[in-house]
Amino acid sequence: MTFRFLLSLSLLGILLGTQAQTNYDEVLMTIADSDITVREFISIYQKNNIQNQPIDQQSLNEYLDLFINFKLKVREAEDMGLDTVSSFITELAGYREQLAKPYFMDKATIDQLVQEAYDRSTIDIRASHIFLRLNPDALPADTMVALQKIKEIRERLISGENFEEIAIELSEDPSARDRQANSQRPFIKGNKGDLGYFTVFDMVYPFETAAFTLEVAEISEPVHTDYGYHLIKVYQKQPAMGKVTVAHLYQAIPKGSSAEDSLNKALKIDSIYAMLQNGADWDSLVLLYSDDKGSSSRGGILPKFGVNRMVPEFIEAIYNLDEMEDYTKPVLTSYGWHIIKLKERDAKPDFEQIKGDLKQKVIKDSRSQAGRQVVIDKIIDEYGLKQYITEKQAFYPIVTDSIFKGKWNVVMAEGLEKPLFMINDQVTSQKEFAEYLAKNQKKQAKQNIQSFVNKQYKDFLHETLLMYENMHLEEKYPEFKALMSEYRDGILLFDLTDKNVWSKAVKDTTGLKDFYEEHKSEYMWGPRVDASIYTLKNPKAATAVRSFISTGLSDEDILKEINSDDEQILTIQGGKFSRKDNLYIEKVTWEVGVSREFTTDIGVVFVNIREVLNPEPKQLNEARGLITADYQNFLEKAWIKELKKTYPIVVNKEVYNKIK
Repeated sequence: MTFRFLLSLSLLGILLGTQAQTNYDEVLMTIADSDITVREFISIYQKNNIQNQPIDQQSLNEYLDLFINFKLKVREAEDMGLDTVSSFITELAGYREQLAKPYFMDKATIDQLVQEAYDRSTIDIRASHIFLRLNPDALPADTMVALQKIKEIRERLISGENFEEIAIELSEDPSARDRQANSQRPFIKGNKGDLGYFTVFDMVYPFETAAFTLEVAEISEPVHTDYGYHLIKVYQKQPAMGKVTVAHLYQAIPKGSSAEDSLNKALKIDSIYAMLQNGADWDSLVLLYSDDKGSSSRGGILPKFGVNRMVPEFIEAIYNLDEMEDYTKPVLTSYGWHIIKLKERDAKPDFEQIKGDLKQKVIKDSRSQAGRQVVIDKIIDEYGLKQYITEKQAFYPIVTDSIFKGKWNVVMAEGLEKPLFMINDQVTSQKEFAEYLAKNQKKQAKQNIQSFVNKQYKDFLHETLLMYENMHLEEKYPEFKALMSEYRDGILLFDLTDKNVWSKAVKDTTGLKDFYEEHKSEYMWGPRVDASIYTLKNPKAATAVRSFISTGLSDEDILKEINSDDEQILTIQGGKFSRKDNLYIEKVTWEVGVSREFTTDIGVVFVNIREVLNPEPKQLNEARGLITADYQNFLEKAWIKELKKTYPIVVNKEVYNKIK
């Protein structure tokens, strides 16, 4: 929501309350030929009742006046055609798109997913997987081959074969095996399927769900994701580590190190640990001995990270640190030896603290499709859906591999104009689907045509269902209709008020000057003095400064006489001051002449009053902000007066009196 729209709504922002006992569909007032119901009035009235304050007749009348003024401005904006301007239509459409989004996600489903995400965020899991790659658009026959193979692998695991050995042998995740060094990368040791630790949102949703469902040491059934099939084995579940900041002292063991080199590294890290135990300074040892030169100059501190950012041995060591500044015994990882010190651990938030963030993550994640699917199912139940499968199958022979190069021509579907499906009484044709295919084609890997068409058809059907629902939001949901009306009126109000009041007051310099001349007596200075305040670091120089003042030397010349290029011992603050503008102006007696000296922490201060000024009008440039604001109020009142002459207003007093 933009500032300009908030500003428009704030023009109606009175904190009132109402417990209206009336028919919301009754006409409360008529402005020109437009009827305004109690519902519209009460809707905005209650929305601004943030503190639920009780109603009284005076505040109700004040609110009614504001509401009428608001509607008068909107009516004039409509008569001027501002609601037909392309920029207005585009802006309102943008707001509507954002406001409509919640209606395409089932709230109960999203709330359930948010709670599930929070529950999972309290747990860290260490697991391994064996992976078989499968294109998400693979043919059914290819899918069956992959599924059968993953089932056979699972049978071997269930019969007792080693998970790590099978992962090295058969997993299509390349990280399972050692990867030799080349010109682009160093040697990388294989993880044997071990994915380390992770928590919610670290894995794709089907994988995550399977892992959180499994018991420790249990092997999953085949898990299908967009990447292929997985077998998952959970090794550990424990309370979440959360986000931490640690420092480490690192002794690297490079690939290819001899047994003797590795032993020497172990002995060295043990000796460093012993020095720490005997009271040696952590930062000094890190600077001297750590092989992580990127962090050694700052005490070994690493950027804050979560559980999925480090190898599992490193994470497990952190789990055992309870207090800040605690450090581990030497920890061996695939990179070498570490001593790890805990610097900071984020407090574990409660549900209410992170509910909003979790909801945003859920909505952006693939798991939100569950909430979208619930809405789609409801739309089908409400309106009905009739599909013509034969008409869909007509696309199988005419969609060619050129579509995977982004070069399929919709002419290929010429003559296909039969109904494809029908939502309620709205028919969608084959031609519309052909245009959708052409519009959304892109360069991508070649797929099975039938599977591709089926997926595109499903996406097109779902989009059309949601578009149909979108077209009927205002008639189905009164609160959405009211909200859109508020946004529409708010934008119109801003644009016209800016033109007639805000910008006009700034641009109309002649009008502003005339307004000032007519009201200048309302913008008065109180008593002031024309004075200078002298601050000296060296009190001994005060006599010289006083002497210069008595001879009539200007402040600028006094500064030149007292200060040098090497030393600035005098500062002078000159001008016109009100009593509260400065501590020393307030302390001195307001008489022409030089005051006594005040001793401060940095030297001495005294004041020279040149003239005591009587109250006088402020100049326009001295109070431009305040005068401009008053001029805006003046313009708005004059504008409202003219609007009331142009548009007749009739309030139904009988209906109005029921609103209490």
